Amino acid sequence: MKVIGLAGEAGCGKSTVAHKLSQQDDVIYIDLDKIAWQTYRPRTLVYTQLIARYGDQILRSDGEISRDKLGRIVFSEAKALDDLNAIVHPAVSNHLRGIIENEKAQGTELVVVEGALLASSSYVDTSLFDVVIWLEATQETRAKRLKTAGRAKHVERRVFHLEHPKVVTVSAEGTVDHIADRILEVVRNLETVTSDE
Repeated sequence: MKVIGLAGEAGCGKSTVAHKLSQQDDVIYIDLDKIAWQTYRPRTLVYTQLIARYGDQILRSDGEISRDKLGRIVFSEAKALDDLNAIVHPAVSNHLRGIIENEKAQGTELVVVEGALLASSSYVDTSLFDVVIWLEATQETRAKRLKTAGRAKHVERRVFHLEHPKVVTVSAEGTVDHIADRILEVVRNLETVTSDE
């Protein structure tokens, strides 16, 4: 079984291409954003740690953590964002590890994990992945896609990938099929390397 991460800036097509890949047999798609929000639930360790770090101001009236309120804090201060990653990513990695083990036991061939910061945060456990693919598109392409999706303001959120042996850059220009084909080529190359060892 191969586990690949899909990362990149907003508008690079992560979700679209991940859904496209998941239409194939024996391919499982995991959205790390959804897993992260599960860790934020009341009475979890992450919930407690986030309130201790950012205060009650991040809570909604029902006691849940507000994504908007937390986002306004962490995207306005680098240290606040780093602290968020330090709290959340280890918990997400632990959850993901269990999912991967389960899929391996079931004979799944390919697990595609989408997470915007998989190639950007030092708190990500890269040992879980065979490769992390950084999807790269021009700002013009990203802006066009984000405008179509009603998320035009997100083009200003810049994210850069770390230099890491497991991070491979793949062009996210062109159609979804083109991008998916490029990703599958990376996976095929992984399989070739494994069979040669």
